[in-house]
Amino acid sequence: MTRILVTGSGGMLGQDLLGVLKDRPDLDVTALARADLDVTDEAAVRAAVTGYDAVLNATAWTDVDGAEEREAEATAVNGDGAAHLARAAEATGARLVHVSTDYVFRGDATTPYPEDAPTDPINAYGRSKLAGEEAVLAAGGYVVRTAWLYGAHGRNFVSTMLRLAGERDTLDVVNDQRGQPTWSRALAERLVDLAFSADAPPGVYHGTASGETTWYGLARAVFARAGHDPDRVRPTTSDKYVRPAPRPSYSVLGHDRWARATLTPMPHWEAMLTAYLGSPRA
Repeated sequence: MTRILVTGSGGMLGQDLLGVLKDRPDLDVTALARADLDVTDEAAVRAAVTGYDAVLNATAWTDVDGAEEREAEATAVNGDGAAHLARAAEATGARLVHVSTDYVFRGDATTPYPEDAPTDPINAYGRSKLAGEEAVLAAGGYVVRTAWLYGAHGRNFVSTMLRLAGERDTLDVVNDQRGQPTWSRALAERLVDLAFSADAPPGVYHGTASGETTWYGLARAVFARAGHDPDRVRPTTSDKYVRPAPRPSYSVLGHDRWARATLTPMPHWEAMLTAYLGSPRA
């Protein structure tokens, strides 16, 4: 029986990974949340990974603004933690699938970033995630960059829009940041596919929905699909919401490497959103 380890299993993506894996009788799945495994402890990581055939790493420091003040702590998790998992997986022969982010790019492009585009993070969070990518790739692992995640198991933009639709008459949402809203359950399915693919070589893959929109466009789509008037959402610009960490204005990722590995492509973001809103949610 194939043994699978899911780290960061308590988060939004981690819980969806467990949901995808639970109906596979051919798998022996172990789930370790952050409280169960401190990825900054290399000895603990080495012991945890021993005996597994594949490791799906959804552990991450995700507080983007907090990383600006606490970059060393963010890097300890996103950089050193990923390195510990990468070295442990390499030593035992396990396949490591590690989740990264669009924030490794500068975010000033006008066409989708290919997998081999030069990286140039504009904030501490992006730098911490890039450190993790480099360690995983050096150890022969798989890096899957994603962006604009939403799902059933945690706070996110879509859940916030659904809540605010019942609390406010109008809502101002930025219309100058572009990206690919991605359902965490759909990403989890592709991560599992990658963990078992015989045709996908190690390296970088982009795990985002196809198509693109802005936060404003996504908010209008959420309102419309939930039965609210989308005109209650009004466009604004990012300079109205100054935050500690700068955000990339363009986070659209290309998917050529995914296609070359003959893996099932991700759906369009609008189809993904419709499926999510029609599914049971916590």
